[in-house]
Amino acid sequence: MAAVLVDRAAVFEFGVVCEVFGIDRTEDGVPPIEFRVCGERPGEPIRAGVGVQFIPERGLDGLEGADLVAIPAAAVRDDYPPAVLDAIRRAHANGATLLTVCSGAFLLGATGLLNGRPCTTHWKHIEDFKQRFPEAILDPDVLFVDDGDIITSAGTAAGIDASLHLVRRELGSAVATAIARRMVVPPQRDGGQRQFVELPMPESTADSLEPVLTWMVENLAEEHTVPALARRAQMSERTFARRFAAETGTTPVKWLTTQRVLHARTLLETTRLSIEEIARECGFSTGALLRHHFHRVIGVSPHDYRRTFAGS
Repeated sequence: MAAVLVDRAAVFEFGVVCEVFGIDRTEDGVPPIEFRVCGERPGEPIRAGVGVQFIPERGLDGLEGADLVAIPAAAVRDDYPPAVLDAIRRAHANGATLLTVCSGAFLLGATGLLNGRPCTTHWKHIEDFKQRFPEAILDPDVLFVDDGDIITSAGTAAGIDASLHLVRRELGSAVATAIARRMVVPPQRDGGQRQFVELPMPESTADSLEPVLTWMVENLAEEHTVPALARRAQMSERTFARRFAAETGTTPVKWLTTQRVLHARTLLETTRLSIEEIARECGFSTGALLRHHFHRVIGVSPHDYRRTFAGS
């Protein structure tokens, strides 16, 4: 894969691309990925926005033959280097998938490749993006948009979500999970977000609840009540609820439901169990209840998810 940098590239967003695709994680079962950092003038410094510089090792010819071209965020401007725009167009025409992080969508928009395509970008840039690229089909309310060979993501952390989604789509959930765990990706965020990212169990900030969290995940099929969990943690119900919220960012019921949905997602990918069987395995009383929570958390039905990801 190739990451293309332009002047005033954003450090964090470029770091996201490096973390997901540029680090050798073969010891964790991640296939080796050839990672190229490309710029219009190889070997010459490119300014970043915080007083540092990047020096790309490869020129724009590094985009040739890449399966994936990542476009990290950079300062929004009126004009982008024509040679960079042409190189991105050629790479796409030759079959490369394009991935933008945050305001990288503006560089991609300048190529014309987003015309008539669904996409997203950072909420702060929505109105500016609409004015510059009126033919793009902008969705301002999502973390990322997967339109097949073009994936665009919203603000900074959404680039992690989009990148891991792409890994999951192309290399499978086990690889995405391995990368996410090494990156210590935080728990899934609420707010109507729709994403297919493998989310590891939230890590406890204190030892007191870690055994309880682990036990809950290992016994998803059992019925769990707050009084019973509080007893297991040797706390009062009020103290347990307060500590649980502080350590996981949510309530026991919501956290447990999310873990059950994530386990259901794994079973949909890796087994031929029926929806009803998966519901029982995960602690949902009926397939209908599984469908309800699965759609709420993941954004699609279990059937549609299995059709897309089973055997990936």
